Amino acid sequence: MNTRSPWTVVICAAAVVTLAMGVRQSFGLFLPQMGPALDIGRSDFGLALAIQNLMLGLAQPFVGAIADKHGAGRVTLAGALLYVAGLVGAAYATDAMGIHLTLGFMVGLAMTGVTFTVMLGAVGRVVPPERRTMAFGIVTAGGSVGQFLVVPGAQLLLGQLGYHMAFIALAGLIGLAAVLAIGVAGKPRALDADGPAQSVGEALREASGVRSFWLLNAGFFVCGFHIAFIATHFPAYLADKQIPPAIGATALALVGLFNIFGSYAFGLSGDRYPKHYLLAGLYAARGLVFVLFLALPLTNVTALAFAAAMGFLWLGTVPLTNGLVSQIFGVRHLSMLGGIVFLSHQVGSFFGAWAAGYMFDLMGSYDAAWIASIALAAMAALVHLPIRDAPLVRRPLAA
Repeated sequence: MNTRSPWTVVICAAAVVTLAMGVRQSFGLFLPQMGPALDIGRSDFGLALAIQNLMLGLAQPFVGAIADKHGAGRVTLAGALLYVAGLVGAAYATDAMGIHLTLGFMVGLAMTGVTFTVMLGAVGRVVPPERRTMAFGIVTAGGSVGQFLVVPGAQLLLGQLGYHMAFIALAGLIGLAAVLAIGVAGKPRALDADGPAQSVGEALREASGVRSFWLLNAGFFVCGFHIAFIATHFPAYLADKQIPPAIGATALALVGLFNIFGSYAFGLSGDRYPKHYLLAGLYAARGLVFVLFLALPLTNVTALAFAAAMGFLWLGTVPLTNGLVSQIFGVRHLSMLGGIVFLSHQVGSFFGAWAAGYMFDLMGSYDAAWIASIALAAMAALVHLPIRDAPLVRRPLAA
């Protein structure tokens, strides 16, 4: 039974996400070293991160259901240990297949236990509904704190020690998440799960019949595409344009810094204004940022300004989307239902990481990926407008 204070759960969940996402967002920095060392192309490296994203999505609903039933502590511990093993394995991989297995499959599966879906499920059960989206924003901002702090450190490790030892050092950092699992441990209480005592199957059938649930899935697909494309390929894109590597690392750090403010701001706004309208505006703003970035001459300044703007819009989708899931369906099966929506996000991430690299290898530029990003932003803005955010009215269970 979870008897910890809500703030203990929120802080520990945010710290776990800080470590897990901070390390994950540094992977794009490894491409320039690992490509020549292992004789692999950008599509091979992109495929490893695409497999990681896809595994994170495919396994997340099942891992979320386990956390809903048994609590987040054991799931977080298992995820952290597997994450460590995947990073150590990546350090000693000798070819593309090894990278696909370790950095792709193992790390992707590991992250199901240490990232947003399980952490937000734990937080959602201990925070009252009127403060829930703000709490989600705080946990989401943790991922950006990690990106701001870990990415520059990873760049330093790469420069001083090479990618082998950089992976080992990051594995040690992830080991701290195993300790923090104590803070989110505890089996969910009956009071933590509002709504009727639905089975997993009943919750799935209910959600599948709600159009707004599928619209959320469509929008989160776009979010995944955008984030994976930028995180995986933006440093390489800048390097192709003769922008110094330090700017690429600084850009990813700025994304993390500004998303701290963005995640908190959108989380706070989600408790005050309709979340689906905020999401529509967020995606429209992303599309505008893409257009302006491509229209202006590329310099160190415009690259960093783009990173700051995207950072503010980076993961503000997470507290709003999960807030809508909890608002419509309640929190009893939040990790599982949020995991299904997150699966859509990760399918988008698969294409953002792999397809962008494939198109580059095919055409020699990222132009097609940028155009796709703009078109998808417009689509996502539109699909959120008709979402109904009212809680479902359920018939009382028979005595």
